[in-house]
Amino acid sequence: MAFSTGSGSGPMADINVTPLVDVMLVLLIIFMVTAPTLSYPIDINLPQPTLNPPPQDQEPPPPVSLRIDASGVVYWNDAPTPLNQLQNVMTQTVQRDPSNQPRLEIDVNGQAEYEVLARVLAYAKNADMQKIGFVQKDQ
Repeated sequence: MAFSTGSGSGPMADINVTPLVDVMLVLLIIFMVTAPTLSYPIDINLPQPTLNPPPQDQEPPPPVSLRIDASGVVYWNDAPTPLNQLQNVMTQTVQRDPSNQPRLEIDVNGQAEYEVLARVLAYAKNADMQKIGFVQKDQ
């Protein structure tokens, strides 16, 4: 049944926009609340440019190979090393020559626990290792 305007001239042809405005206001509030959570800053330490590059007269030491296998055993240069002694080994390596550190090449098996890798990275940071890279060797 159509609504009449009182004059009896026929059905009312106006659109009721109140529900449309209600929906648009709800969507606007939802977007305003969720928009700040979509962007958050990530702190990254980028290398800074220097006018005087360091001298390159020193030969870099050979890289250190650190491998984590599927069972969580850590190998330091192909020698099994207990995880609780790894930070001491890293600290000794850094203290040999802090200005010319070897590169630490980490090879992690895809089946290894993430906790072991996280502990290795924490140990490397605590030992102040500066050159850390991830490698994947064919197995």
